[in-house]
Amino acid sequence: MNSGSTAAGPIPPESEGDQISQNIGAVQDFYTREHQKISHPQALLEGLSHFVGKPIYVLVLLLFVALWILVNTALPRFGLAALDRAPFPWLQGMISLCALLTATAVLAKQNRLDKLAKQRANLDLKVTLLTEQKAAKLIDLLEELRRDLPNVRNRHDPGAASLQQPMNPDHVLAALGAGVEPDQKPS
Repeated sequence: MNSGSTAAGPIPPESEGDQISQNIGAVQDFYTREHQKISHPQALLEGLSHFVGKPIYVLVLLLFVALWILVNTALPRFGLAALDRAPFPWLQGMISLCALLTATAVLAKQNRLDKLAKQRANLDLKVTLLTEQKAAKLIDLLEELRRDLPNVRNRHDPGAASLQQPMNPDHVLAALGAGVEPDQKPS
């Protein structure tokens, strides 16, 4: 094995490795900042939604319901008053409260995740537009090189000519806002 590779593959050049580390660091910093923005009540709701999203929650809830029904049907047999007689209105109230808390916790977390998804989509759009501009510039440079090389026949390539024109970000955003494909005209 040569000194420029590992079991996982070739070692990237130092500058590429630095870029990778910087990009990973930027993404981690983004998520750290977003996590720090979570308020205490939001963190509590997300903790609750994390718990209710596990199978153990259903098991605990079913065991509680079964125990509640068993205790309230068995107490009169021992001469004691039941806390909640059939049809168990207190149990229904507690289950309704659990359902309300579960729905609220899930919706609160979903709203925050939706905001993060919108931020990521916005970043993806910016990166895509930048990549498209870089690709157009590369095509332009390749076409210029092709024209300048004496041993390459100069010919017109309509596809390359079209691709070397960078996309106008304003037109892309207008097309997105109108809900049409970029090559279609809004009606």
